[in-house]
Amino acid sequence: MESMSAASALLPFNSWETVRCELLHSRICDLQLRIEGSPVEPFTQRLHREFAAKGLQFRPAYYLTDTWGCPDRVPVIGIPFYLADRRLARIEEEQTGEIEDGAMTMMLLRHEAGHTISYAYRLWKDPGWAETFGPFSKPYREVFHPQPQSREFVRHIYTSQYGRTYAQKHPDEDFAETFAVWLTPRSNWRRRYHFWPALNKLRYVDALMRQICKRKPRRTSGKLVNPVEEMTLPLAEHYGQRAEKFRAAAQGFVDDKLRTVFPRLTGNSALPARDVLQKHHAELLERLTRWSSIDEDSANAILLKLEDRAGALRLRLRRRQEHEKLLDVAAMATALAVEFSYCGRLMG
Repeated sequence: MESMSAASALLPFNSWETVRCELLHSRICDLQLRIEGSPVEPFTQRLHREFAAKGLQFRPAYYLTDTWGCPDRVPVIGIPFYLADRRLARIEEEQTGEIEDGAMTMMLLRHEAGHTISYAYRLWKDPGWAETFGPFSKPYREVFHPQPQSREFVRHIYTSQYGRTYAQKHPDEDFAETFAVWLTPRSNWRRRYHFWPALNKLRYVDALMRQICKRKPRRTSGKLVNPVEEMTLPLAEHYGQRAEKFRAAAQGFVDDKLRTVFPRLTGNSALPARDVLQKHHAELLERLTRWSSIDEDSANAILLKLEDRAGALRLRLRRRQEHEKLLDVAAMATALAVEFSYCGRLMG
């Protein structure tokens, strides 16, 4: 994929500001976005060639939406709408601090393709599937605690929060990641994973694909989630809603981190952590907005959430620890802000 810096150079600064303003005030559904003829189409065509090279008759379908993912048990890949237009990709990069390059786009497509082939052929119902990856019905949790050194799982997609341990999130993700490694040209998975227990999963996928390669899928369509044609928000409000999504989901996300900064402590000499955070709110806000990529309102929401949860958890600290703990909180809040910048990008 052409780098956004290269695409940006095509427009003088003043012209870009005009285009940017028009786009931000346009409804996403009115931008007439489509995959055909867009910058992302060559990557979907490449994925189809990879399927053909493996002898698979099935070909994934695609649609534009607000994030990567497949609707629940629907064999259709959702691709972020901004990848269909270089101008929107530039705005995405400005808003979040990153944009998928060609290598990452293909990694994500292969991962989502694993979901589509599983859903198209209902592979999770195969007894061998559950024996190999675990029960498909296992509860799906957004936050999980991976084991980075485990060799029970392949390593494919990289996320800022979990590194290359995404396969450990859920059996459905384990299968998708294993399929992606199997599908990737020149991945040398037999040699790379030769001494890993994960090799058994790759062998299972290899055998399973040989069984179904000529079969017709049992399902080819279903209800889509947030198709671009139904995204009626102006682009600016879409990015504003990301902040709201983060605020709403933040409670469970910050509790473990707060407990790490403020271990269990009792005694009359200990200070309530919430009081200390509130006392230094302005100082922390200034540092957070200076060193993160989010605006003051979103930064303020993060700090208010930390204060609220610190109070709810009745966290405390010793007086002599105040300066040290404030540094820890500033670093943690900045990390949360960085995570917010990536909100909605992976995975499913």
